[in-house]
Amino acid sequence: MAAPAQAHHALANAVKASIELRDGSTLHVFKDGKMSKEDAFGRAVFLKRGEILTAKDGRQITAVGNEVARLEALLKEDHTG
Repeated sequence: MAAPAQAHHALANAVKASIELRDGSTLHVFKDGKMSKEDAFGRAVFLKRGEILTAKDGRQITAVGNEVARLEALLKEDHTG
């Protein structure tokens, strides 16, 4: 039962905010202000610089950065322990 409690632990420590998006994906804002996007299946996906994203609550967010590799590494760390 300990595994679910540990899920996304490394990611949670690296980001200052995770915002649910209207399309079911999640935008992660790192402590340095750069961003990455995780699709609804938990995979890191490409984020265009300046892309306008819509949060579930309707807010419009302009993407800053494309930290795909950073997010991928954190997701792998969370899955391997």
